[in-house]
Order: sequence, then C-alpha cells, then structure tokens
Amino acid sequence: MGIYLRKSVRVGPFRFNLSGSGVGVSVGVPGFRVGSGPRGNYVQMGAHGIYYRASLNAHHRPAAMPRPVRGPSPGAHLPDLDRTHAPLQEIESGDVAQMVDSSSKALLDEISGKQRAIRLWPIVFFLGIAAVGGTVWAHWPQWATIVVGVVGVLAMVAAALRDTLRKTAVVFYDLDAGTEHAYQVLHDVAEKMAGSRGLWHIEAEGAVRDRKYHAGASTLMRRKPTFINKQAPGYLKTNVATFALGVGRQTLHFFPDRILVYDRSGVGAVAYRDLRLNVHPTRFIENGGAPSDATVVGQTWQYVNKNGGPDRRFKNNHQLPVCLYDEMALTSASGLNELVQFSRAGVAGAFAPTIAALARALPPERT
Repeated sequence: MGIYLRKSVRVGPFRFNLSGSGVGVSVGVPGFRVGSGPRGNYVQMGAHGIYYRASLNAHHRPAAMPRPVRGPSPGAHLPDLDRTHAPLQEIESGDVAQMVDSSSKALLDEISGKQRAIRLWPIVFFLGIAAVGGTVWAHWPQWATIVVGVVGVLAMVAAALRDTLRKTAVVFYDLDAGTEHAYQVLHDVAEKMAGSRGLWHIEAEGAVRDRKYHAGASTLMRRKPTFINKQAPGYLKTNVATFALGVGRQTLHFFPDRILVYDRSGVGAVAYRDLRLNVHPTRFIENGGAPSDATVVGQTWQYVNKNGGPDRRFKNNHQLPVCLYDEMALTSASGLNELVQFSRAGVAGAFAPTIAALARALPPERT
C-alpha cells in the first residue's frame, strides 16, 4: 500500500492541481485546458503545524494476558438459550455527528454538505424524456423532436458535471518527510493485517451462564466478516492513498492526520491523539474449521462436561478447535467503540505503536 503523493487529482473532466500558491482547477483536453485557482482544500503538514485551508466555494488490559475463552453466537439447535447465556450487548459506536475535533470541523461540514447535496442529472434526465415524449404526443416535426432530444442530452451532461463538483470535496496533503515515513509504516502494518485469512467485526457479546451448552466458552460473540483494504472514501478525492477498515454500519478511513468515520447519516472524525487502541490475544472456539493461518491451541466439544470431555447426552457432539486470535478495540472519548478480530496471532500487535508513532510525528494542529 504505497502512499505516493500526487500533485494533481482528477474529478470527472476536472483536474485539481497543487502548486506553491495553493490548489487550482482546470478542465479541457490534452493540449488545451482552461483553469482557475487557487481553490479546493489544502492540508499542509510540516514543521510549523497542520493547516487546513477550506475551498473558496465550500459551503487497558495487559497485552500478555489473554481473555477468557470466547465462542460464536449460539445456533438455533441449542436449548433454553435465554437461560444458558446473558443477552448479547451491542458493541457499537455513537453518532458520527459527535465525532468532531476542532481542526476537523470545517472539513467535515464540507464533506457532509457534499453528501447531502441532491444529484440534478436524474431530474434533468426524466424531464428530457418527458419533453421528447411531449413532442411525439403533440405530433411535432421529427427534426424538432431530435433537437429537443439533443438539448436534453447536453443538459443532462452539464448537470452530471455540476453534480461531480457539487458532491466531491478535494483535499491535498503536503507531508514533511517524518510524517510521510510514519504514514507509510502504518500502511505497511495495515497490509499485513489485511492478509489474515479471517477478519471479523464483533457486533455484540454476552456472558455465558451455562458453559456446557456453549463448548465451555465464557463469552458469546456475534461477528461478521469484514475488510481492510486500500479504498478512497465517498464524496472526497485526495492525492494520498488511504485505507479503510469496515466496522459494521460504519467504515473507518485512515488519513495522514486523522480517521474519518463514514456512515449513512454523515461523516465524523477522530484525531490520532484521541484514539485509544487495545490489541491483545484472545482464545476463540470456532464452530467450524479453523482458518489456515490460525494458531490452534486446543480442542473442545460442542457440548462439554465440567471435566472438559464430551457430554454423551447429546448426539452429533462435534469436536471444535480453540484458536488464538488477535483482538483490537478502537475507542475514543467522542464515541468510537469498535472491536475487530484477526485470525493470525500477532499480526495486529504493531498497529497501536504505529498509530502512536504517527501521532507523535504530526505537527501541532492549527485551523
């Protein structure tokens, strides 16, 4: 996951260019381009601080101690589920509108405005169809219908270009050498984490009341597969590569200076200095086969006796692997609360110190 810093960003037919005077925009074809500037957004990160320049037209537990053995959510075949375990408690972040630090407010306001902006081209498209249909219904000459159709197509293209600018914020980063190196190391660690055969977002967990029905696990979890990959966030174009972590209904996008938290309701931000990370090993009982890169540290039974042996009262009592996984909790005072699990033990251990190193490399923030 390289972080090559580009000097231009393309948004549809428009090209935003970074220069010494700021950000300019041009449009055209090779050999002929018309431009204006400076405009757009510019984040300068150097020895004198982080500066955000808005567009001119913008509106712990010890890591060495594993948790008690956990297990997956119960299946429908288990008896008296309400008695064998406590209700699963949701592990979920708060409202992204509350995840705002002072230096992010202007940027978040602009991205949220882009997100809320209504696209015009579908309206123009249906109006054009109605206009062409009206000419046919009124028995206009064929040439008149063709003219109305061409005008409608041109209007739709113009509306689409307008939508492209209205719904896209452009942010340029100018990083000093220390910050660029720290951010590259973060990408390298994220790439290793993405290589895990199993990667899950933990949605809820609850204590077990009767372990014999849950393979001897002390905690039940509801989890779903998730992702870490190189991905650009919606409504934003930037000149630096970013990566994303899926956490249920929200997606965390890691930028050089902060995390942007996207969901359907809007966009929030968490500064690296405010992010709390807790990475630790955990034992997890898989109710199927273990991922190929998992470290299997033991075996148990789907229905287990107090001595650890199989409970003979149950038929089809399968033996299950106990795996050693990495678990990462991401929290912040502004409401971020997410839990992620990796099948490869030790792969996430470098993530927390890498984030801390990036936070130290960042200069003081100024708006």
